[in-house]
Amino acid sequence: MLPLPKKYFLTAAAAEGETELTAFDGALLKARVGNTNLLRVSSILPPGCHFDPELLIPEGSLLPIAYGTIVCDQPGTQIAAAVAVGIQKPDRFGIIMEYEGHCSKAKAESMVEKMVREAFAIRNIELEEVKIAAVEHVVEKVGCAFAAVPLWY
Repeated sequence: MLPLPKKYFLTAAAAEGETELTAFDGALLKARVGNTNLLRVSSILPPGCHFDPELLIPEGSLLPIAYGTIVCDQPGTQIAAAVAVGIQKPDRFGIIMEYEGHCSKAKAESMVEKMVREAFAIRNIELEEVKIAAVEHVVEKVGCAFAAVPLWY
């Protein structure tokens, strides 16, 4: 059984590259997770997981992470990615939502917040706080927008 992560942060970044993969890699580096091995997880923040915006993840780590990403090779196109964490009472689980699209940062932020609120309503639990990270980018050659919630021990 894997241990439950105890810390998390929100991050968002955008980058250009010569290829889709190098644009994605550049965005990961700017988002402080580029030298880790991403283990994509879905939408639940573990109970007791505490926000730590200065958290440093050791290089080479297997990193549980919820993320939204978009890569585009159409110059002049606006892209955006966002994540939101909905938090209920302390030491209870939270909900993570991700969004990416051909849109503005404001639209991406609005969408993830709406999704968090709906997820809490579906579960009939009270939402106390929403944290959001988002980024927008206008593609020059090959661009990537990336937003994530890395989870750590």
